[in-house]
Amino acid sequence: MLSGAEKIIIADLSLPPHAAAIVYLLNEYVRDDMGGGTELIEFMKSNLVAELRKQQGVHVELAFVDGAPAGMAVCFEGFSTFVCKHLLNIHDIIVAEKYRGRGISKSLFAKAEAIATRLGCCKLTLEVLEGNTVAQAAYMARGFAGYELDPKMGKAMFWQKKLEPAT
Repeated sequence: MLSGAEKIIIADLSLPPHAAAIVYLLNEYVRDDMGGGTELIEFMKSNLVAELRKQQGVHVELAFVDGAPAGMAVCFEGFSTFVCKHLLNIHDIIVAEKYRGRGISKSLFAKAEAIATRLGCCKLTLEVLEGNTVAQAAYMARGFAGYELDPKMGKAMFWQKKLEPAT
Protein backbone atom coordinates (compact mmCIF):
# COMPACT_ATOMS: atom_id res chain seq x y z
CA MET A 1 0.00 0.00 0.00
CA LEU A 2 1.26 3.52 0.70
CA SER A 3 4.69 4.27 2.11
CA GLY A 4 5.34 6.72 4.93
CA ALA A 5 5.98 9.51 2.37
CA GLU A 6 2.49 8.95 0.88
CA LYS A 7 -0.78 9.89 2.56
CA ILE A 8 -4.49 10.18 1.82
CA ILE A 9 -6.48 12.94 3.49
CA ILE A 10 -9.98 14.37 3.28
CA ALA A 11 -9.58 17.81 1.74
CA ASP A 12 -10.54 20.89 3.68
CA LEU A 13 -11.97 23.04 0.89
CA SER A 14 -11.25 26.21 2.88
CA LEU A 15 -7.48 25.59 2.87
CA PRO A 16 -5.63 27.19 -0.06
CA PRO A 17 -3.09 24.32 -0.39
CA HIS A 18 -5.95 21.79 -0.65
CA ALA A 19 -7.80 24.01 -3.14
CA ALA A 20 -4.64 24.31 -5.25
CA ALA A 21 -4.13 20.53 -5.17
CA ILE A 22 -7.74 19.94 -6.32
CA VAL A 23 -7.39 22.31 -9.28
CA TYR A 24 -3.95 20.91 -10.19
CA LEU A 25 -5.15 17.29 -10.09
CA LEU A 26 -8.36 17.94 -12.00
CA ASN A 27 -6.31 19.72 -14.65
CA GLU A 28 -4.02 16.66 -14.81
CA TYR A 29 -7.13 14.52 -15.25
CA VAL A 30 -8.65 16.54 -18.10
CA ARG A 31 -5.28 16.79 -19.86
CA ASP A 32 -5.11 12.99 -20.02
CA ASP A 33 -6.58 11.30 -23.11
CA MET A 34 -9.31 9.74 -20.94
CA GLY A 35 -10.23 13.19 -19.62
CA GLY A 36 -10.55 14.84 -23.01
CA GLY A 37 -6.95 15.92 -23.59
CA THR A 38 -7.38 19.66 -22.92
CA GLU A 39 -6.58 22.18 -20.18
CA LEU A 40 -9.15 23.40 -17.70
CA ILE A 41 -10.45 26.79 -18.74
CA GLU A 42 -9.61 29.70 -16.43
CA PHE A 43 -13.23 29.97 -15.23
CA MET A 44 -13.04 26.41 -13.91
CA LYS A 45 -9.63 26.91 -12.33
CA SER A 46 -10.89 30.04 -10.56
CA ASN A 47 -14.31 28.76 -9.47
CA LEU A 48 -14.10 24.98 -9.00
CA VAL A 49 -13.37 24.86 -5.29
CA ALA A 50 -15.81 27.68 -4.45
CA GLU A 51 -18.55 25.80 -6.30
CA LEU A 52 -17.63 22.50 -4.61
CA ARG A 53 -17.94 24.26 -1.24
CA LYS A 54 -21.57 25.10 -2.08
CA GLN A 55 -22.45 21.43 -2.63
CA GLN A 56 -23.86 19.25 0.11
CA GLY A 57 -22.50 15.76 0.53
CA VAL A 58 -19.19 16.30 -1.27
CA HIS A 59 -16.12 14.37 -0.12
CA VAL A 60 -12.76 15.10 -1.75
CA GLU A 61 -9.88 12.76 -0.99
CA LEU A 62 -6.36 13.94 -1.76
CA ALA A 63 -3.28 11.76 -2.04
CA PHE A 64 0.12 13.34 -1.48
CA VAL A 65 3.57 11.89 -2.13
CA ASP A 66 6.39 13.71 -0.35
CA GLY A 67 4.01 16.65 0.04
CA ALA A 68 3.15 16.85 -3.69
CA PRO A 69 -0.43 16.25 -4.92
CA ALA A 70 -0.49 12.79 -6.53
CA GLY A 71 -4.12 11.65 -6.66
CA MET A 72 -7.69 12.57 -5.89
CA ALA A 73 -11.19 11.14 -5.63
CA VAL A 74 -14.18 13.49 -5.75
CA CYS A 75 -17.25 11.78 -4.30
CA PHE A 76 -20.84 12.92 -3.98
CA GLU A 77 -23.57 11.50 -1.78
CA GLY A 78 -26.65 10.33 -3.66
CA PHE A 79 -29.73 8.24 -2.99
CA SER A 80 -30.95 4.90 -4.31
CA THR A 81 -34.73 4.91 -4.61
CA PHE A 82 -34.71 1.15 -5.28
CA VAL A 83 -33.07 0.45 -1.90
CA CYS A 84 -34.18 3.59 -0.05
CA LYS A 85 -30.64 4.26 1.16
CA HIS A 86 -27.82 6.63 0.45
CA LEU A 87 -25.06 5.83 -2.04
CA LEU A 88 -21.68 7.38 -2.70
CA ASN A 89 -20.73 8.22 -6.27
CA ILE A 90 -17.04 8.42 -7.10
CA HIS A 91 -17.44 11.17 -9.68
CA ASP A 92 -13.76 11.69 -10.47
CA ILE A 93 -10.72 9.61 -9.63
CA ILE A 94 -7.25 10.53 -10.80
CA VAL A 95 -3.71 9.51 -10.11
CA ALA A 96 -1.20 11.84 -11.76
CA GLU A 97 0.78 9.97 -14.39
CA LYS A 98 4.13 10.10 -12.59
CA TYR A 99 2.58 8.48 -9.48
CA ARG A 100 0.75 5.59 -11.15
CA GLY A 101 1.58 2.03 -10.12
CA ARG A 102 2.13 2.87 -6.43
CA GLY A 103 -1.24 1.69 -5.10
CA ILE A 104 -2.61 5.21 -4.71
CA SER A 105 -5.91 4.46 -6.47
CA LYS A 106 -6.36 1.41 -4.26
CA SER A 107 -5.99 3.64 -1.20
CA LEU A 108 -8.39 6.24 -2.63
CA PHE A 109 -10.99 3.52 -3.23
CA ALA A 110 -10.49 2.14 0.28
CA LYS A 111 -11.02 5.62 1.75
CA ALA A 112 -14.18 6.11 -0.36
CA GLU A 113 -15.52 2.76 0.80
CA ALA A 114 -14.81 3.70 4.42
CA ILE A 115 -16.70 6.98 3.96
CA ALA A 116 -19.63 5.14 2.34
CA THR A 117 -19.71 2.58 5.16
CA ARG A 118 -19.63 5.32 7.80
CA LEU A 119 -22.53 7.08 6.04
CA GLY A 120 -24.56 3.85 5.85
CA CYS A 121 -24.53 3.80 2.05
CA CYS A 122 -25.86 0.80 0.15
CA LYS A 123 -23.31 1.06 -2.66
CA LEU A 124 -20.50 2.91 -4.38
CA THR A 125 -21.07 4.00 -7.97
CA LEU A 126 -18.84 5.34 -10.72
CA GLU A 127 -18.79 5.76 -14.48
CA VAL A 128 -16.03 4.71 -16.86
CA LEU A 129 -15.43 5.22 -20.55
CA GLU A 130 -15.97 2.15 -22.70
CA GLY A 131 -12.45 2.43 -24.12
CA ASN A 132 -10.72 2.87 -20.76
CA THR A 133 -9.93 -0.80 -20.28
CA VAL A 134 -7.11 -0.11 -17.81
CA ALA A 135 -9.51 1.68 -15.44
CA GLN A 136 -12.19 -0.98 -15.99
CA ALA A 137 -9.76 -3.71 -14.95
CA ALA A 138 -8.80 -1.74 -11.84
CA TYR A 139 -12.45 -1.17 -10.94
CA MET A 140 -13.36 -4.83 -11.46
CA ALA A 141 -10.44 -5.84 -9.25
CA ARG A 142 -12.05 -3.71 -6.51
CA GLY A 143 -15.46 -5.36 -6.92
CA PHE A 144 -17.19 -2.94 -9.30
CA ALA A 145 -19.34 -4.32 -12.12
CA GLY A 146 -21.82 -3.04 -14.68
CA TYR A 147 -25.26 -2.41 -13.20
CA GLU A 148 -28.25 -4.46 -14.25
CA LEU A 149 -31.58 -5.37 -12.68
CA ASP A 150 -32.36 -8.27 -14.98
CA PRO A 151 -29.71 -9.80 -17.29
CA LYS A 152 -32.18 -10.09 -20.17
CA MET A 153 -32.68 -6.29 -20.07
CA GLY A 154 -28.91 -5.64 -20.19
CA LYS A 155 -26.60 -3.37 -18.29
CA ALA A 156 -27.49 0.22 -17.44
CA MET A 157 -26.11 2.91 -19.73
CA PHE A 158 -25.01 6.35 -18.54
CA TRP A 159 -26.30 9.04 -20.92
CA GLN A 160 -26.14 12.80 -20.94
CA LYS A 161 -27.80 15.78 -22.57
CA LYS A 162 -25.72 18.94 -22.53
CA LEU A 163 -27.64 22.12 -21.77
CA GLU A 164 -26.87 25.62 -22.92
CA PRO A 165 -26.39 28.07 -20.05
CA ALA A 166 -29.38 30.28 -19.30
CA THR A 167 -28.91 33.84 -20.45
